[in-house]
Amino acid sequence: MSDRTWPERDYSLALLLLTAATGAIDGVSYLALDRVFTGNMTGNVLFIGFGLVGVEDIPVLNNLIALLTFMVGAVIGARVTRHSGRVKLPRASLLLLLIGTVAVFALAVVWILVGRIGTPVMITITGVLALLLGAQAAAVKHVGIRDLSTVVVTMTMVNLSSDSRLAGGTGAAWLRRVAAIVMMGLGALGSAAVTLRWGGAYALLLAGAIMAVSTVLLGRARGLDLRTAARQPAAALSS
Repeated sequence: MSDRTWPERDYSLALLLLTAATGAIDGVSYLALDRVFTGNMTGNVLFIGFGLVGVEDIPVLNNLIALLTFMVGAVIGARVTRHSGRVKLPRASLLLLLIGTVAVFALAVVWILVGRIGTPVMITITGVLALLLGAQAAAVKHVGIRDLSTVVVTMTMVNLSSDSRLAGGTGAAWLRRVAAIVMMGLGALGSAAVTLRWGGAYALLLAGAIMAVSTVLLGRARGLDLRTAARQPAAALSS
């Protein structure tokens, strides 16, 4: 067997859950951190444009900080996961995701203990969350599933539509693409429900729990990938 297969289904499931976690975090940031996105940077770019022409109640500073810290996080994530080795997901990527999960839980606990937060704390939480999601996006990029960036579903919608049979395509990967869109929405829905009922800090706990499960599943997928890679030389010799 000359072409090494890898556990795409296992990676996909984990990344879908991570997409839901991003939707949950964006729900917290928009509803509880003064209308800012920490994962969806397109929204922040638009808000900054609106604010610069004088549209009222647009938190330009918050959006700008989220935009810049997300990019810093992506740089850090790309830098530390540069060499992926024999598997799709580097060990450093798992470490980054673990750190991100712990950081989200820590932010939630601090938020609960502090209670009502002011603008400086709000901006700090926004910056940290955007940094973590930027690093997350760079960390999982190595898996190579173009529809599962975990932070945005715009291109997933484009791919779903342009590759559909209605558009003359083959309808490839339609289930995974639909699932990514649905999971982002479900994450936001769950987060909004918790935020409106108990507050943003508790919704952040929900996001952290989803991140924890997805990180465990990614570790499992990476283990399967390692075993597949270990079998490859023997398979190549016997073919």
